[in-house]
Amino acid sequence: MAAWATGQQSTATLPAPPTFVDQTVRMIVHPRADGRLVRIRLSNTFGDRPVTFGRSTVGLSAGGGAVVTGTLRAVTFGGAASTTVPAGREALSDPVPLDVKAGGDLAVSVYLPTDTGPATYHRAAYQTNYVSVAGDHTADTAATGFTTTAGHYFFLDSVSVGGTSSAGTVVALGDSITDGSGSAGSYHRWPDVLAGRIPRQSVVDEGIAGNKVLSDDAVSGASVLHRLDRDVLSQPGLRTVIMLEGINDLRSTTPPATAAQIIAGYRQIIARVHARGARILGATITPVEGSARYDANMEQQRQAVNTWIRTSRAFDGVVDFAATLADPADQLRLLPAYDSGDHLHPDNAGYQAMGNAVDLKLLR
Repeated sequence: MAAWATGQQSTATLPAPPTFVDQTVRMIVHPRADGRLVRIRLSNTFGDRPVTFGRSTVGLSAGGGAVVTGTLRAVTFGGAASTTVPAGREALSDPVPLDVKAGGDLAVSVYLPTDTGPATYHRAAYQTNYVSVAGDHTADTAATGFTTTAGHYFFLDSVSVGGTSSAGTVVALGDSITDGSGSAGSYHRWPDVLAGRIPRQSVVDEGIAGNKVLSDDAVSGASVLHRLDRDVLSQPGLRTVIMLEGINDLRSTTPPATAAQIIAGYRQIIARVHARGARILGATITPVEGSARYDANMEQQRQAVNTWIRTSRAFDGVVDFAATLADPADQLRLLPAYDSGDHLHPDNAGYQAMGNAVDLKLLR
């Protein structure tokens, strides 16, 4: 069962791409499913060379960069402590015995003995992670060896659990509004709110800021059409996908995508999710009047896409986030109480409203 996941991005185009040599990275994740066995998936999806993970561990977080004494477990890959992942590939660990509780934090540590080159990462962690001084610090329960903090996840794609009572995985698939841009602090994204409402199912967040349905981007990663298999359909226990995507196709491509093109992309995604044996809910694109690059054509195309989502019955259900966040006095704009300030991204109150707007009967 998928307990935690995050979408992968490339750092190669950054002015100073993060690289690691003889360092340990400790990352804190917030699983959404109980279990007695843990597996981690490491990603070198966007690397330019093989990356060696000299040693990896997982344990219960004690807060900050510390690990609860007695819970640290060595992670193996095919029985070996070390694994080398070729560029463009991933590695799934062996199951590790560890009692995990939904909502409790795990600390995943990886030692990188040789030059990694530009790291595969998730840019917006909304979580403090830790980088060590030189050496293998994966077995440290204290945080003293981790002297640098980072707001990203490096190389860590997902965490899954076995021996779980969870009834399935819900994947929240989206862009920055699913990734949590505009929220303050950790665990205030709409998928976090939804997770609190359905404790018998695991909700994992596959939002990537800037992501698009149709086209890849050097910063925001592969399009939904190109990342669907890796980020969504590969999730163990997949039951339902909730997709909120399309605004960046309208506002961040040249020329902007049309409603017809986005809908054609939706149809492909729906077919592939159904072929996997899962259900998919379509979320309407939220109001953006007043935001950067907003114009009349963008609004016309957004309205056309939303009308199709609401009326086509192509999805297995509809989550009307546009109606949830709209200002009743001006349906083209976010309600001021839900606006983070850029007229595009919700604030914490907006994300709370979104998480509460999902009809739980659609997640049967």
